[in-house]
Amino acid sequence: MPTKIIVPALGESVVEATVARWLKNEGDTVKAGEAVVELETDKVDLEVPAEKDGVLSKIERQAGEDVQIGDLLGMIEEGDGAPAANGAVTAKADAEAVEEGEP
Repeated sequence: MPTKIIVPALGESVVEATVARWLKNEGDTVKAGEAVVELETDKVDLEVPAEKDGVLSKIERQAGEDVQIGDLLGMIEEGDGAPAANGAVTAKADAEAVEEGEP
């Protein structure tokens, strides 16, 4: 099940921030606790960490966009970034290459 990356509480009386930059790209593997995005406010800059290990599957808000507490920033899917389908295709290609090399 995907995990949402949400704008956290930003401090007393701060309700809005700007996405400064993403530290990871869609498809990148992330570890729990690893910073994935930086937010800026007029009072503080902060990094938002991944809540669990997985793959950054979707970036919902781009750098420069204003966000509020609770807004969805992105999604993390369980996995390691290498879809099983690609592994199956590679294995099939390797098998075909071996067959072609036989007399």
